[in-house]
Formats: sequence, structure tokens, C-alpha cells
Amino acid sequence: MKIVKQDRKEGLIKLVPENLEDLWHLERILASGDKVEAVSWRSFKATPDAQAEKKKINVTLLLEKIEFARHANRLRLSGKILSGTPVEYVQAGSYHTIDAEPDFAISIFKDWKEHHLSRLKQAIAETKRPKVHVLVLDEREALLASLRGYGVQYEWELERSGSKRDESKRQAEAHSQFYGELLSRLQRLEGSNKIIVSGPGFAPNNFSKFAKERDAKLASRFVIEHCTYADRTGVNELLKKGVLSRVAADERVALEMQAMEEFKTQISKGSDKVCYGLKNVRAAVDSSAAQKVLVLDELLRQRKDVEEIIEMAEKTKTPVMIFSHESDGGRELAGIGGLAAFLRFKMSA
Repeated sequence: MKIVKQDRKEGLIKLVPENLEDLWHLERILASGDKVEAVSWRSFKATPDAQAEKKKINVTLLLEKIEFARHANRLRLSGKILSGTPVEYVQAGSYHTIDAEPDFAISIFKDWKEHHLSRLKQAIAETKRPKVHVLVLDEREALLASLRGYGVQYEWELERSGSKRDESKRQAEAHSQFYGELLSRLQRLEGSNKIIVSGPGFAPNNFSKFAKERDAKLASRFVIEHCTYADRTGVNELLKKGVLSRVAADERVALEMQAMEEFKTQISKGSDKVCYGLKNVRAAVDSSAAQKVLVLDELLRQRKDVEEIIEMAEKTKTPVMIFSHESDGGRELAGIGGLAAFLRFKMSA
């Protein structure tokens, strides 16, 4: 994410998203009632019978709908036109949709809250942070996942050909082909400085040795870890163990999962150092008992009373962790109402 211009008096921030994660952050920041200005295209007919032409316009919308189309790699911003140029192609009061994409400049006018600005800072930091890929494998199958700002994305799965009853020579050939195909796919990855290679038994080390003999430079980026399964359960196991946090510093998804694991552990012990729910978390923040507040992004965007609690927490310098509703940690937080807190001390009943 790049910030091009900022004017606090006008409530303006002009920025350029650089990747899919940046578009996801913008979708979390924008809300109905905000104004956005950008270059777009609009169909125009010179006469009723003429063929429609696409005309380039500069348009300002009053937002009504924000849709993150992940698979189309764009953010769709729909609303009523407030103004635009050239005026002959823009009808104020009619509706239009801006398709925001990476490297697409957009100006946002809104009442910027501290949590909005914090998310922008996070997006800027994540642009500089290396992406992390996770390969979990055993001797017969493998799965590749990538860790992104909006959660874990599963890229592909691969299964070794042949069966256990094949003679040893055929098994060796199938094994070599399996590792060769894995290596070839990893060589085509873009933007990953570290690749976590994990799984049960000796498979991670065996594959790492195979890779070192054929592509030492790629193999030098491997981080070998152990997990119990070569599937999505294995990836979640690595998240919960904090492996991805160690590799990717403060990667959001891993931190969310760790925070929820710690919270659930405290709950299971009957601890009085955690609380959840609007009433309890508000009381914790108001009394300065809150050590850290956990909040679901959807709840923060939709509920004014929740936003007030978060603003109070930020004013009192209480750390706030905003969870993605699409991540596993976010779904667990949603299961207890979307709002929780770790406490410095026990609150009185």
C-alpha cells in the first residue's frame, strides 16, 4: 500500500493498493456513506440507436456497497454519482461501480478513526513483509498453502502415483517423480522468501535433501518443521504452535490463532483474567482492567457501540487486535460474539 496524499482537514487519503491483500484491507476500511474518487469507465451512447462506447471518466461516488471479489482480483465500489468529468459522460444522481485493482489510485473521503489508520499502517507494513508459503507432505501426498492478510489460502494438492504393492524399483521412480513435481511447482512460486516444509516422519527432511541436490538456492529458503498430518489439519497445527509467527514475525493469521488458543485455555481453566461480550468488555475498558481487546472486523464496521468501545480502548492506550472474519481465529472469535478481552486484574462482580 502506498499513501500518495493525506489531508486531515478534508478527511482525504489518496492511496494506491499494490496487491490483493491491500484490496482486502480497503474493503475492511470502507463503509456505506464514505466518498471515493477514482478513474473509471462508463458506457455512453451518442444517440439512442448508436452502439455503446466505453468512455474514461473521473468520478466521485457516495458509497452504498463494497464487495471484495478475491478471485477477480478487484474491489467493487458501488454508489450514487456525486460529480465527475467529462460532464457529458457523467450524470449526477445515477449509479455507477468503480472496479478498484492493484496499482489503481483511489481517493477516500471519510471520518477516519484510529483503527482505520492502524489498518492502513498494517497494510503498508505487510507490503514490505515477505509472503510465507507452507508445504505439508508425507511420502504419498502434499498440500501447499499461502499465508495472506485475510487468512490461509490453499493453493494446490499433489498425490504420488503408484501403490504400495508396486515393486521397489517402480516405487523409487514414482517417489522421485513425486519429489520432482513438488520441486518444479515450488520453483514457480513468486514472492516467497521462506517456505515452511513440514509433515509427519522423515518426509520433510527427505524432500529437503532431494531439493538441495537439485536447487540449493531454493532449498536454502526452506524452514523444516514437524506436524502430524499432510493436509489442512497439519497447516492449522502449525498455526496453533506459533511456527508461522516465528517465521513471518507478526503475521496476522498466526497471531489471531495464538490469541484465541490462549483465550480458550483461560476460559477452560475458569480464569477471571478474560471476559467476552459487549457489556463485559465495555466495563473492562471503562475501568482500565482490559490488557488487550480482541474484536471482529465485521462487528467493528457494523456496530456503533462496538466502535465506541474500541475508540475508548485506543484513547487509554489499550492494545486492540482486529480479527478477520474470514480467518479461523476470526470464526472462533465470532462464536463468542466477536468481542473479548484479556484482563490486567479481576473485575468486581
